[in-house]
Amino acid sequence: MDFKKYNNLIELFFGQCARLPKEKIFLNSLKDPKLTFSWGDVKTFTLQLSNEISKVIKKGDRCLLISENRPEWMISDLSIMLAEGITVPAYTTYLSRDYEYIINDCSPSIVIVSNDEQFNKIKKICQNNTSIKKIFSFEKLSEIENNSYFNIENLIQDKKTNLDIKLECKAQRSDPACIIYTSGTQGNPKGVILTHGGILSNCEGGYKLLDPILEKETRFLTWLPLSHSYEHAVQFIQIAVGAKVFYAESIDKLIKNMSDCSPHIMTAVPRFYQNLYQKINSTFNKAKGFKKILVNNTVKIGAMKLRREKMTILEKFMNFVVEKLVRSKIKKQFGGSLKTFVSGGGALDSEIGTFLNAIGLPTLQGYGLTETSPVVSCNPIDDIRIETVGIPFDCNEVKIANDGEILVKGENVMLGYWNNKEETNKVLKDGWLYTGDIGKFENNYLIITDRKKDILITPGGDNISPLKIENMLTSSEMIDQAIVYGDYKPYLVALIIINKEFLSKKENLEIELQKINKNLTKVEKIKKYFVIEENFTIENGLMTPTLKLKRFKIINKYKKEFENLY
Repeated sequence: MDFKKYNNLIELFFGQCARLPKEKIFLNSLKDPKLTFSWGDVKTFTLQLSNEISKVIKKGDRCLLISENRPEWMISDLSIMLAEGITVPAYTTYLSRDYEYIINDCSPSIVIVSNDEQFNKIKKICQNNTSIKKIFSFEKLSEIENNSYFNIENLIQDKKTNLDIKLECKAQRSDPACIIYTSGTQGNPKGVILTHGGILSNCEGGYKLLDPILEKETRFLTWLPLSHSYEHAVQFIQIAVGAKVFYAESIDKLIKNMSDCSPHIMTAVPRFYQNLYQKINSTFNKAKGFKKILVNNTVKIGAMKLRREKMTILEKFMNFVVEKLVRSKIKKQFGGSLKTFVSGGGALDSEIGTFLNAIGLPTLQGYGLTETSPVVSCNPIDDIRIETVGIPFDCNEVKIANDGEILVKGENVMLGYWNNKEETNKVLKDGWLYTGDIGKFENNYLIITDRKKDILITPGGDNISPLKIENMLTSSEMIDQAIVYGDYKPYLVALIIINKEFLSKKENLEIELQKINKNLTKVEKIKKYFVIEENFTIENGLMTPTLKLKRFKIINKYKKEFENLY
């Protein structure tokens, strides 16, 4: 597919609508199986909804979108762009102050919500904001005047109205398509302005990456919030490959949903893979006798295969046996058709990546930022190098600065931060995006070694990556979450949250830490720690909607406890 011929994302969508049978099923809700949309349906509803939005907004107006993942999300996103507006997605897990900040910052002309639950979160904020002209909703709202909102259900229920609507998106590749707010790990979220061309170029890289495993009708399972730049871009790759898309019910029902729809591809963040690793590894650890021999060989020989190590005749035979008796059963639990998981949105621990690939769940680690639309690089399916984040996409140029910082240039790089020239100038210099990540190249594969702002420095001048140690801690099935502390301190300490299943064996934590410390250098070893019971969650504001820990907020909250360890 030639992505360079498209001026905007709407042209990509309409081009696929013209190519594919209009009755072919495109979007499916697993939460509500009645919500099924063909390519023809999506085109019709996009034209209808865009026609309604066009009555309210003008070119460049921001349109806030707050909804769970569901088919109407994509329809709304396409409709906003067709009406020449700019989509501003927001997480459903945001707190009231987050919504207030974003609404005040981007001044949306319209707000699209899924239902009463989402509308009630912003109702008072909307009443006090003069920029908002109309509310649109997927479901009927109970407490709002009819003339101030539009119920999208009316369009969905009557499939045959307004079919003669003729709308054309005139946006160019350099025009803004969306403003996606960062997760705010370092303070207030920043509105990243991404262009049509930036996302199209990312789609081109994604299409080339997935091409070897694409089916006649590739099935995607989507659960990562569509307000995340990663899943937002995946939408358009789904359009480009003519996929069949299934929207998961919830993260708790993800494994069940994989059985329901048997996906070929699923994208997720490292936290999902960490939980998956702990569950499967815990089951493996309980195996005895012949089963224990099988699972041990599954991991051992799978890792050899991944590293392309030469096998003996016995090892080749054992690989054949475990493929039939172990890996095939694991694959079946995940729907039986999985071609690959794709990991992004944070660093995937190499032990976890090796384990998942070894047991028959191919997992590609990539790297990117909201500011790069979002993918910079990814491992190819036919040459996975687990310690790396793969080869840079052709759409961008990547180089390493003198201090080790990764710099990115290309069409995929953002225009800047909305209403924030000062922060924009800090990271965009001479066309290069300063990512804040430290890395290096090895045989054209990019390796991330640290996060510039997170590095801990010892009094002796050693640079230590807390993330590396935290990944080692949380790889233990006994430890659920951890934060390492000790910038310019004589030694490192940690905050630890024990996995609920191991609370009765709390006394074993010391032994577990001794095991982990054996694999760390002298300056990296954890000398002291304290344990808390409450997990870091989105609800208590200590985790972002993309499941990243808000390190600085956590450290500030427990500063006294950390300092008491010295």
